[in-house]
Amino acid sequence: MMDEHQNEKLLECASKYPIPKGVKISYGTAGFRADASILSSTVFRVGILAALRSLTTKSVIGLMITASHNQISDNGVKIADPSGGMLTQEWEPFADLLANAPDPQNLVKLISEFAKKENISFGGVYSAEVLLGRDTRPSGESLLEAARHGINSVVGTVATDMGILTTPQLHWMVRYRNKGKSSLESDYFTQLSNAFRCLMDYIPTEMTTCEMDELIVDGANGVGGEKLEVVKKTLSSLVIQIRNSGREGEGVLNQGVGADFVQKEKIVPSGFGQIDVGKRCASLDGDADRFVYFHVLPGSNNKIELVDGDKILSLFALFIKQQLAILNKEDGHQVHLGIVQTAYANGASTDYLKKLGLEVALTPTGVKYLHEKACEYDIGIYFEANGHGTILFSASFLSWLENRNKELASSSEGLEQQLSVKRLLAVSELINQAVGDALSGVLLVEVILRHMGWSIQRWNELYQDLPSRQLKVKVMDRTAVTTANAETEVVKPTGLQEAINCEVAKYTMGRSFVRPSGTEDVIRVYAEASTQEEADNLAKSVAQHVDHFLGFGSS
Repeated sequence: MMDEHQNEKLLECASKYPIPKGVKISYGTAGFRADASILSSTVFRVGILAALRSLTTKSVIGLMITASHNQISDNGVKIADPSGGMLTQEWEPFADLLANAPDPQNLVKLISEFAKKENISFGGVYSAEVLLGRDTRPSGESLLEAARHGINSVVGTVATDMGILTTPQLHWMVRYRNKGKSSLESDYFTQLSNAFRCLMDYIPTEMTTCEMDELIVDGANGVGGEKLEVVKKTLSSLVIQIRNSGREGEGVLNQGVGADFVQKEKIVPSGFGQIDVGKRCASLDGDADRFVYFHVLPGSNNKIELVDGDKILSLFALFIKQQLAILNKEDGHQVHLGIVQTAYANGASTDYLKKLGLEVALTPTGVKYLHEKACEYDIGIYFEANGHGTILFSASFLSWLENRNKELASSSEGLEQQLSVKRLLAVSELINQAVGDALSGVLLVEVILRHMGWSIQRWNELYQDLPSRQLKVKVMDRTAVTTANAETEVVKPTGLQEAINCEVAKYTMGRSFVRPSGTEDVIRVYAEASTQEEADNLAKSVAQHVDHFLGFGSS
């Protein structure tokens, strides 16, 4: 229960952060995001939320100030739960209510009722702690101060500023801190470079003679470029050239640069051009939680061949499957490997993965759904096409690997098997299991390409993407559409799915689905077919059906 002192402290602090007139903000895929000028009250309240979450879970919680791939004038706030993952979905409705409580009195009433329902005790034995991080946005400093005030308004809570970080670094810190391990930024860098070096040591002998060209990385003028500079110094076996590193005067965060720009526009980011034709390039986003690869095509239009999250997923899946095949040759230990995608994954990637004999599961759009599903496997791999994803290893499987490693070390047999065990253990250390992480992901791609002896062009030939088209249709009420089967089928309005099925049947390799936007009154349309013209036509005809059923003309 909240006592009088706690009530007064919340009222006093909340009065300093009033909600701007007419502003209503809603919790998105991973938190709140808007123009930075209207966010102070939201960030203050998320500070309170983080403190309450720490009290409830009796664990360290993370709070990150970032707007990821959004423009520089935007900012946002997201929470890292005790596992290092995103805030539990059960608390999202409360986060919405908290952010939009109209005044301090309503805010305190809301907190009091929630504390009662969740049985949160204030001023008890456990002293709550929240780790704070921010990216390089100019608005980050003042918003961090608002978050600190929110955290400190809950009696007995400590706010620890971890400085300027990538989003994945903060998630990693929370995860390791709650495991009782040292979780400084230097520990993160040490773990990455040690695991990378281990994997390089385990490359097949015949591949060690292969020379790899330098990797050219677009840092999106964000925090990732500056952190990659630190990693680069620890790795003599990988030559990295960093452009758009975010140094002052070099360029604007996420403007004409970054993974989101490269993936959507399919042209070179700023600072790249014809001098880079055929070279292996990677692009991070503003807070370094996603990445894509590309190579520049010859010609004057600066077009690129994109190697997106689906191809990154396929590379990781292929490598892990190979290691498991070596393991299973001898002891027959069955490992449950699962690949998790959304309906937006290119159909060619899903076909490729299924032809490898892998289990592929579909979830609704959003990293939180992908992550949750991936947790169900011994090894779960998920990626969105935008380059956000990771690999999860279950605690029981890691324990089995550790024991197997000890068994094999004490016998003179099974050298090939032991190498596979060591590789899988090193992958579990290199990849960030809390959340998608561009820095650890790029290092894993680099070591696997070296292991396979592949160029970026060879990697890109794993399969040929099916042409696709995305459209959006303005509607009066997006909630009129409900979907099932991981958003691939329309349940309501009746008749719309049948109309979509009829259109799809007209095209070779045709596939289409529609889903309501999470933030605006539009219905998103996705279509795929064997040629770009067919994909365009399919998307257009499905959009017309959506408009007929739900658009402004339907009334």
